[in-house]
Amino acid sequence: MIKISLVGDIGAGKTYVSKLFMTPYFSADIEVAKIYKNNRKCYIELKKKFPKFIKKFPIKKSELSNIIKDKITNLKKIGVIVHPFVRKKLKIFLNKNNNKKIVVLDIPLYLENKMNKKNDIIIFLKTIKKEADKRLKKRKNFSKKLLNILRESQLPLKQKRKKSKYILVNNYDAAIMKKKVKILKDKILNDRSSS
Repeated sequence: MIKISLVGDIGAGKTYVSKLFMTPYFSADIEVAKIYKNNRKCYIELKKKFPKFIKKFPIKKSELSNIIKDKITNLKKIGVIVHPFVRKKLKIFLNKNNNKKIVVLDIPLYLENKMNKKNDIIIFLKTIKKEADKRLKKRKNFSKKLLNILRESQLPLKQKRKKSKYILVNNYDAAIMKKKVKILKDKILNDRSSS
């Protein structure tokens, strides 16, 4: 199984591009949303840590945003509680898709949390910051302060780019992106089979 991980700036379109690979993909953001909605154990742990903010189950995204905006260090504290649940979900996903040629991983802190293995293929998704920010503004609970905190928690883009095997430019044109992803997917499969 070839594990492809997409890295890049927040709002670069990682989830959108993941889907274009037309292969099973794991979205940490989707899984985290499910955990906040369905996982009582996670709720209890977060409520214990942040009783001032977490009011009732299921956990609201706005409550988590307020925790992070209150103190930058809280982002790490939330991560310590939530990441083990995400890793469990990732393990289930990888076991379930063990017979697939390719799986795509869309995990925002993939490199930061040292989740990458030696044979994983990392693709840096390059985008125009202005375009990414425009899309982020449309998101619910968006705030400039929160975005800056989240960006600071990630590796600098230069480093992410350096650690990547391929660079894919997202120009937000659906037809072009479909073609680009198909070409890159074929190249990855050819490179792996010839090595």
